[in-house]
Amino acid sequence: MQNSQPSGALAGNNGLQRNERGWLVPSDDYFRTFLARPELAPVPESCRAELALHAALLQTPSKPVSPGTLPTLQDADARESYTLFLRFRDGLLAAGTLEAYYLSLFRGDDGGADGTPRGPITIPPLFIDLLAEAITDNLLAHSGDAFEVRAADLLHRSQRITIQDGQLLSGDRETLDMLNETGGLGDIGRFLAEASAPLRSIDMQVLGDDNAADFFQQASKHHFLLDLTHEVTHDLSHGLIFRMTRARSGLKALSTVLQKWVQHFLGVAVTIRPLQKIDDEAWRWHVGLDTEATKLLNDLYEGHEVEPARLKRLVSLFRLDFVNPQEMRADVAGKPVYLGLMMNAEGIVKLKPQNLLVNLPLRAAM
Repeated sequence: MQNSQPSGALAGNNGLQRNERGWLVPSDDYFRTFLARPELAPVPESCRAELALHAALLQTPSKPVSPGTLPTLQDADARESYTLFLRFRDGLLAAGTLEAYYLSLFRGDDGGADGTPRGPITIPPLFIDLLAEAITDNLLAHSGDAFEVRAADLLHRSQRITIQDGQLLSGDRETLDMLNETGGLGDIGRFLAEASAPLRSIDMQVLGDDNAADFFQQASKHHFLLDLTHEVTHDLSHGLIFRMTRARSGLKALSTVLQKWVQHFLGVAVTIRPLQKIDDEAWRWHVGLDTEATKLLNDLYEGHEVEPARLKRLVSLFRLDFVNPQEMRADVAGKPVYLGLMMNAEGIVKLKPQNLLVNLPLRAAM
């Protein structure tokens, strides 16, 4: 698949460049962003060996590090952080692009699309999320659609789901927890909270047509809630109920982002649309977009009884269709693939976009 952007065009200011395929090639500057993170940045207590290692990597981020270097670091946390970073760096350099490395984490060694596990993943989930963030930022680099950009967060940031006035709202978990703890004032807020002082409230806006233009002007886009309500129901009395599909549901924006995700990685065109229920006697294939949804879809597919409380945690179902059915496995060609997105018992959604890359019924030769 050819990307519309020219080869070598910078994907933002993150030290990444696009190759001819449109995939992201890391540079020294990209690795320097990791060295600046608090997990690796030196602190006043850092020993000389740690300071020397950090300075050397900052100068030449791809510099080989001898096996005897890390044991000389006095702090155990620093040793672990550098071990994980170097494992990530070396794996990414060997793969050549962020996309190839991302796929290698979840596919078999032969690169097949059958979802064969490669073995335990030995890099932290944070690094996987940072890969997904960079890739989705590249996918939407020229998007002026605030709903798509906000929906893309679901691919790499946990969301906290709340129901308010009949709306299913998705808020950035880290941001909501921080605001709840500190009122948005950081360490000062924690101090005030511990002193039982009142904290200022910060209004979390629900992204809509009236404020979409302001979305890109905000310092933090994570302060916007995404409305995932797919259908609005109105009771017209006398037993009449009117249901209307929302034109601006965040689920539609998420569907578009997932379509682009599949196209970018697999070179396969698909359409995805939100669904209220699966009414298909010939149901053949499904993919859970998170751990909870995978278990639920498996149970529904096998005809197991599911508790109502568990069903209520289902955020949405989706229908995925291949534009070209010949790109599917012959035994399911032309059949829809059903997707599910679900919150856990604490109201948290952690979408796993890799599930779409390794579990779709692709033709073996692709």
